[in-house]
Amino acid sequence: MSARGNDQPGGAGPVEDALGAPEIRAGRRPPARAAGMVLLVAALGVVYGDIGTSPLYALKTVFTLDRGLTPAVPDVYGVISLVFWSITLIVSIKYVLFILRADNDGEGSMMALAALARRALGDAAGRRAGTVLTLGALGAALFYGDSVITPAISVLSAVEGLEVSYPELAVVVLPIAVIILILLFAGQRWGTGRVGRVFGPIMLFWFGCLGAAGAAEVIRHPDVLAGLSPTYAVLFVVHHPMVAFVAMGAVVLAITGAEALYADMGHFGRTPIRRAWFAIVFPALTLNYLGQGALIVRMPDGRANPFFLLLPGWARLPMVVLATVATVIASQAVISGAFSVSREAMRLGFLPHLRVRQTSSKEYGQIYVPGVNWSLFAAILLVVFAFRSSTKLAAAYGVAVTGTFLITTTLFLVVARALWGWSVRRAALFGSVIGSVELVFFVANLAKVSHGGWLTLFIAAVVFTSLMTWRRGAELVTPRRTELEGPLADFIDRLHAENVPRVPGTAVFPHANRDTTPLALRANVAHNHVRHEQIVIITSRTANVPHIDWERRLTVDHLGDPADGIIHVTAVFGFQDATDFPEVVRRIAAHPLGEGITPEQVSYFVSRITLRRADRPGLAAWRKRLFIGLAHNAASQAEFLRLPEANTIVLSAEIPV
Repeated sequence: MSARGNDQPGGAGPVEDALGAPEIRAGRRPPARAAGMVLLVAALGVVYGDIGTSPLYALKTVFTLDRGLTPAVPDVYGVISLVFWSITLIVSIKYVLFILRADNDGEGSMMALAALARRALGDAAGRRAGTVLTLGALGAALFYGDSVITPAISVLSAVEGLEVSYPELAVVVLPIAVIILILLFAGQRWGTGRVGRVFGPIMLFWFGCLGAAGAAEVIRHPDVLAGLSPTYAVLFVVHHPMVAFVAMGAVVLAITGAEALYADMGHFGRTPIRRAWFAIVFPALTLNYLGQGALIVRMPDGRANPFFLLLPGWARLPMVVLATVATVIASQAVISGAFSVSREAMRLGFLPHLRVRQTSSKEYGQIYVPGVNWSLFAAILLVVFAFRSSTKLAAAYGVAVTGTFLITTTLFLVVARALWGWSVRRAALFGSVIGSVELVFFVANLAKVSHGGWLTLFIAAVVFTSLMTWRRGAELVTPRRTELEGPLADFIDRLHAENVPRVPGTAVFPHANRDTTPLALRANVAHNHVRHEQIVIITSRTANVPHIDWERRLTVDHLGDPADGIIHVTAVFGFQDATDFPEVVRRIAAHPLGEGITPEQVSYFVSRITLRRADRPGLAAWRKRLFIGLAHNAASQAEFLRLPEANTIVLSAEIPV
């Protein structure tokens, strides 16, 4: 914490604010995380839930496409080879070996990667820096589209295992799936802390079952191991190019969830995630897909549900139960990811302040966002009733996921070139190999648009439009608000000139900058004709790094007169730090310029802005309505800043849009 006079540059240095000001370039580096067995097992429970449940429906979908694909050895081995090498290239090489290196102060996710890419480009990049943030917002929007399909298809595919042994139970599949989803979303308000401790062991057992079931079939038919050769994939594409192209649209189901490896890196560190992948997940998935392929060759009629037919009859019902638990875990990972992406979007200026509830006193990453939770639930329920089966849902799955893959690769190449100094040749090699495979996946999945894929694109379009509208609207409102506020220096000079009486107590005014006057301060003096003994103006900024230590977070400025009781505080938060103003006040009270401040007796004055539609340029009429609607549904500033309700006074002002 430092103090500055009026003769020095104010604030905490260049930082990333909601409207894209320059970013702070120094943040703390989290301590190295031990890569022991505990973290490895924990990573299984969170990181690999989605990709770990793909065997439930991936090959089943490929072989029920009805596009000329046969259960003969060349076709089956060709598909197995495509699955294996897709997992190897996209997951093992791209994500595990390369993308996990692109950490933003130890954190991952699409928005974190976009912020890292923007910082790598630097302030001089201008439009290019803005473009990478826009790409991040687009990737986040596609993630939301994926988040609607994943819980629906995962839970349905698990419960449909009942039909394998008990066909007469087909009528209860949909009601059971709906009940599971209701319980899943209703339980979000209590957080995942307690449940999370058992997720890892369950998923360890799940992957053990996947590997054992596949290995048993591979041992009986070891010839299927030939399917690991890339020659089968090449020959399959050469001999049946159109069939292979269509099959690629379903093969992508085997790699959905790969983005979770990066998104959850901040919780476990890259080493446990890498070790869990190569030691447990990758071998188990490979064995299971090989086993399913061998079963399809041996039992062509089994292609309708090869996963459950790998198991003996007595084990199928228990496996349905285990698969259902595994899909709930996979769904939980997606839902938690949606909460995290939403918070990062808020901190980077793409969303208004939504209501966020911390569900753990120890883990900041465990949060509950009611608006996002129930919006997801409504969309998922609609999807379940509309499609009614995992096979039909699979026909709509993949467009958003493959789009996310391409955006991640693009942003990664920006970081590799601008931050790591990769040569053009090296970047081109990576982009041509990985990007071309992902582009094929994306184009192949475009055929799904007319079969339901439009739904995820529609959801992504709505989310992306909302993100960009909020950002643009905030950019337009800020200068109008600045004009209304007027210069802070002039206002303080007027307080001194008019000798406005001082009353006991401390008034804290959250405010966007140090140059203009908080509207609540201006209104309080105008209506009450007094000012408090101590006035603290706090400006918060969001950095392009996830965390900043308290020792580096605060800058205190007496604004030129240490004796008048007016100070300005710049608080710089990482985009995953809690914006806690009462904690800022407690720390300022120990500062020399904070002498006389009693944190328990502070009054907080919040300026609330009411937006009104007006005939002004900048936004189309429908986008103005959307912007105002988003503002109306935002959480109160007092709640976002964690201000005590009993000590908070809200004063309003109107701004035309």
